[in-house]
Amino acid sequence: MDSHGTPPAASGNEQPGAPEDRPARLSVGVVGAGRVGSALGSALELAGHRVVAATAVSARSRERAADRLPGAAVTDPRGAVTAADLVLLTVPDDQLPDLAAGFAAAGVPVAGKLVVHTSGRFGAAVLDPLTRAGALPLALHPVMTFTGRPDDVARLAGISFGVTAPEPLRPVAEALVVEMGGEPVWIPEERRPLYHAALAGGANHLVTLVVEAMDLLRGAGVDEPGAMLGPLLGAALDNALRLGIDGLTGPVARGDAGTVADHVAELGKVSPESRRAYVALARLTADRALGAGMLKPEDAERLLEALAD
Repeated sequence: MDSHGTPPAASGNEQPGAPEDRPARLSVGVVGAGRVGSALGSALELAGHRVVAATAVSARSRERAADRLPGAAVTDPRGAVTAADLVLLTVPDDQLPDLAAGFAAAGVPVAGKLVVHTSGRFGAAVLDPLTRAGALPLALHPVMTFTGRPDDVARLAGISFGVTAPEPLRPVAEALVVEMGGEPVWIPEERRPLYHAALAGGANHLVTLVVEAMDLLRGAGVDEPGAMLGPLLGAALDNALRLGIDGLTGPVARGDAGTVADHVAELGKVSPESRRAYVALARLTADRALGAGMLKPEDAERLLEALAD
């Protein structure tokens, strides 16, 4: 770091870009060496940085740190911050505000250090207590699920990172993402909650929908629902990502109110929770199909009658 706390430029044959936009080789401290922290720490080491310290509370986290970050000393949070030029705060979202405030209140030395959190929910402002103490705040959220398996690092290749940072630090934030193999996507501070809601709704609720469909198929007598659903859901996801609402198929898209009414009645017998979810999603689907001109108004009206409570 220079006297102004700005990371010096890297040299040699690193990632493309103006030299002043590249982060130098940095010592890294990982606060929370769980699935995400160990994966990103490993990716930074592959890029030429050096993970020197990490916190790990559970036995599994200590094993993961020893396996993925073998050069890191396992220490307490203050020690991990003190030892590093770049601090990764890879803790659960709800812990992040208190952690930042606690470090600042305790006088943990952060001046001139890059402090990076990986929460999707928060932007850089959650680190304001540390920024006031001289830290350089970055929010780098990898848009990927992490399982703790060895292939987590490989999964970073080509994925998006939601990036939020003060404008002067934007080149450094984007360079770090590129070094880890990702693609930086700028998210304004005030849009972080919407950004994260979209990701959580798409990914997490997709799992719930698939598991629910598998359970219903078992109830219908299908022994291997995953094998039945796999090709169908793969094609549906591909259609949605490529075509948007134009990829919609099925009874709602066709305006087949009778079929939808049968679905609602049958689900009401089997699972009231499934019925409520089906009705809510079918209404949203009908609204989108109508707005896209796929449904005639009279067909949409019949569908909404079939979906009435």
